[in-house]
Amino acid sequence: MSEPDDPRYPIGRWRPRPDATPEDLQSWIEQIESLPAELAAAIEGFTPEQLDSPYRPGSWTVRQLVHHVADSHINAYVRFKLALTEDEPTIRPYDEGLWAKLPDTWSTPVETSLELLRALHRRWVDLLRALPSESFERTLVHPDIGRLVLKGLLGMYAWHGRHHTAHVVALRQRMGW
Repeated sequence: MSEPDDPRYPIGRWRPRPDATPEDLQSWIEQIESLPAELAAAIEGFTPEQLDSPYRPGSWTVRQLVHHVADSHINAYVRFKLALTEDEPTIRPYDEGLWAKLPDTWSTPVETSLELLRALHRRWVDLLRALPSESFERTLVHPDIGRLVLKGLLGMYAWHGRHHTAHVVALRQRMGW
């Protein structure tokens, strides 16, 4: 299956940008800022049955996806704070697939994770906008991936939010919701 037709990557795969410009960083910060509203709009009006529908064959449900974005971005925020306050910290990975199977992803209303994302992203954006440019060169170590630079992580998490919002939008379009 060619990538443009691959439902796993509705906006394409993440492509690292080691040459990111200050304009790229600003754009990514704006994407982080707008994600909570965009994700909320993508699921607006969904019934419980629609929320419990897989967003593509073999995938998580929309409900799990919304909770996953919150879980992922909580980890991202903490990772940024660690990299900004410690000398190249080694972060702790987590198994997102197992997190998505925990009972809270089935029982917690999606609005809870949307509220969490609104508050979290407000704090994250406030932090990002206050940082001097050299702070985005700070690094952390992911035990499975290696050394990562904050500016690259910023781009990846901006992509991550757009990627999962696009999953929901594609489902809505396919199903005529």
